[in-house]
Amino acid sequence: MSEPKPSILIVDDEQVVRDSLVHWFTEEGYRVEAAASAAEALSRLAAGDLDLIIADIRMPGMDGLELLERVQSEQLDTAVIIMTGYASVESAVRALKHGAFDYITKPFDPDDLSVVVRNAIEQQRLKRENRMLREQLSETLATTELVGQSEAMRRVREQIETVAPVDTTVLIVGESGTGKELVARAIHRLSPRRYNPMVVVHCGALTETLIESELFGHEKGAFTGAQYRKKGKFEAAHGGTIFLDEIADISLKTQTDLLRVLQEREIVRVGGTQPIKVDFRVIAATNRDLAELVKEGRFRSDLYYRLNVFTIHLPPLRERHGDVPLLAQYFLEKYSRQMNRRFTGFDRAAMELLVSHNWPGNVRELENIIERAVVVGREPLIRASDLAINRPVLTDDDLTLEAVERKHILRVLEDFGWNQTQAAKALGIDRVTLYHKIRRYGLKPPERSRSTRA
Repeated sequence: MSEPKPSILIVDDEQVVRDSLVHWFTEEGYRVEAAASAAEALSRLAAGDLDLIIADIRMPGMDGLELLERVQSEQLDTAVIIMTGYASVESAVRALKHGAFDYITKPFDPDDLSVVVRNAIEQQRLKRENRMLREQLSETLATTELVGQSEAMRRVREQIETVAPVDTTVLIVGESGTGKELVARAIHRLSPRRYNPMVVVHCGALTETLIESELFGHEKGAFTGAQYRKKGKFEAAHGGTIFLDEIADISLKTQTDLLRVLQEREIVRVGGTQPIKVDFRVIAATNRDLAELVKEGRFRSDLYYRLNVFTIHLPPLRERHGDVPLLAQYFLEKYSRQMNRRFTGFDRAAMELLVSHNWPGNVRELENIIERAVVVGREPLIRASDLAINRPVLTDDDLTLEAVERKHILRVLEDFGWNQTQAAKALGIDRVTLYHKIRRYGLKPPERSRSTRA
């Protein structure tokens, strides 16, 4: 299917001008319409999109510049060329200031005007393509590695969607390896700042002597070895997001400096005196209890309250065992692609071993184990022997298939908040079968869950 011809609207109160331009641009292959006033042009715009408006300045009622301002204020995806027989510097400046593509004076050469029109329509085409690409990019970026169907992960996703569009500080709390940086990236990617940088600072990896220079930058000669001026992480994050990972590891002095930056939204480079305004959003993360550190005097209470505006708690993997098969398959596909291997899944013993493991290292541990298994395994299935996991020591009561099945079903039900439909889907059985197994094994939700369901 061929693309539709670009559309042009000629707006002029002189019929001879309208007729002439309509005829000319129709011959050029455009779809051309005409309006005798700005009000008529706005009515035409309301009926559908136009690629370009060519409008005279002087018209009865609303003039061409007012029409231009209306088009811009309503964010209509239409370019505007202003034409006039009474050119002035003032009107030209006003037209270009309010977003006119060009400003031309009568009389004009039709060939010259054709070049301007082609350029304007090409610019509109590029704008639309860029907008479509940004929308597609947003959809792609919104699909993060936050894999899981458990109730806990659904809550995390809901929190991300709630806080991402709002330019507020976020504190992410969770054990090491739970995916705090992934959550931070998801927030940034779904925020209005997504086309600007996200700068990551691993606070625990920086020494006391380096962290100030890393965060705030330094001037040439500020200290031995400072041979040039350097921008800090906050300046690099201007317009975007700065992610302060392991925020609990910074010293009390740096906490004081950081608090001032968060309050004033300005930094002073090490060795400098001039404040520099910066625009950023802060996302911080920690695997420690900041409230407890405040009580112990090791973390400033005012900084804690400044950071603890919106908190997201990431659950450890041992509390969402039902997500282990999904995560394992995700990492298997990821590393199979990277290493050009042809693994399709896990045998039963391998999956049982994965699900029964306690995962002290959380998702990061699972990912590392799957990556290694892809290296050492033999296609097409990962076997238990490919997994670098120590098998749990089982008692006699744990060895029967019934005991293993009972334990696994209970764990999946708990992961899904006792939602039997979702739990059955995760287990790969129908809801009726799950219902019978629940009765058979005497499984019951905790008292709080029963009262909630009542």
